[in-house]
Amino acid sequence: MYKLAKDSAVKARTQAINQLKAVLIRADPQLREELAGLGNAELFRTCARLVDDSLNHETGGGAVLHAAHVTLGLLARRIRQLSDEVQDLEGRLTRLVERHAPQLLEVVGIGPDTAVTLLITIGDNPERLGSEASFAALCGVSPVERSSGSRQYRRLNRGGDRQANAALHRIVQTRLRVDPRTQEYYERRSKEGKTRREIVRSLKRYAAREVFHLVRPVQLQPPS
Repeated sequence: MYKLAKDSAVKARTQAINQLKAVLIRADPQLREELAGLGNAELFRTCARLVDDSLNHETGGGAVLHAAHVTLGLLARRIRQLSDEVQDLEGRLTRLVERHAPQLLEVVGIGPDTAVTLLITIGDNPERLGSEASFAALCGVSPVERSSGSRQYRRLNRGGDRQANAALHRIVQTRLRVDPRTQEYYERRSKEGKTRREIVRSLKRYAAREVFHLVRPVQLQPPS
């Protein structure tokens, strides 16, 4: 539920930011010049003050400028409110992961948001956790055999949970930037003639295996 609320707030914030910038494009040239060159954070703070600083009339030549001031101010305050919501929900999600699956946060490339996405997939599909292979298929990273004749080929699995697949992709991309082991593996497989897509596909499969062994439920042994 927290993830649902956060994703909704992020989507609404992105929409508000796009709308604010669209208003700026059509705004009075003088106003546009005053706000040009500001970074997003400073731009939103400046626009949030425009409601109080707007012209005190809504007719005549200043009506359009007044509308731009009011609209920019309202959108900026909406962005600020949504940003506060996102930050609050991120904190709640992080605390939940730290409480229930802190081992995930110790893995290179897995942050709170990625961990939450994978835990949701796992929690929604407990029957798919019987084996590592079934979890890989659930995440859409199991290889699909497409060999023909003398050519050995495995294509991308386009099935499975796409959110979990995207989470594994983020793990791999982070590791390719910061993890020496992953970088060494990439270089070695590249020299063997593998394409980047094939290497990333293998790395996502390895990441799925690692996550599975970290979070799979402990099977209780029956009493002897």
